[in-house]
Amino acid sequence: MGTEPASARSRLDQPLVRRRRWLPEYDPESFGRLSERVARFLGTGRFIVWMTVVIAVWVMWNTTAPTGLRFDPFPFIFLTLVLSLQASYAAPLILLAQNRQDDRDRVNLEQDRNQNERSIADTEYLTREIAALRMGLGEVATRDWIRSELQDLMRDLTDRHAVFPRESDEADR
Repeated sequence: MGTEPASARSRLDQPLVRRRRWLPEYDPESFGRLSERVARFLGTGRFIVWMTVVIAVWVMWNTTAPTGLRFDPFPFIFLTLVLSLQASYAAPLILLAQNRQDDRDRVNLEQDRNQNERSIADTEYLTREIAALRMGLGEVATRDWIRSELQDLMRDLTDRHAVFPRESDEADR
């Protein structure tokens, strides 16, 4: 580090000069979205129908057209090459789309797991709170208990009144 010249070291107070790259640059996210769209299309009935129509037209043209207009005679080697090329691009695009879907599923699963843990913790907390309230209510006088106590007191008072009438009651008689 001490032997290299100051110009060879990058300066932190200046932006890094980008070196020219020989390979093309691309945005992986955009490429992933494109691969998912392609894979989604390859998995539809519409693609199967279009592929069948193209192959049928190809074969019909190259078997029934005049000999000078046929571009791929009977063994259909060019058709085989085109289908192989299509398959060689389709397989990695489908795998890339599946990997992206697996990543999304993994994130969703982790979020669901976290949500479930929070729900379980909340449920346990509420269960403990309800148990504490029930225990507390066991020590609290309920309306029915107070009513029965008041009725007992009223009975006691009426019984006492019958046994010991008040003086004002005797004067009224």
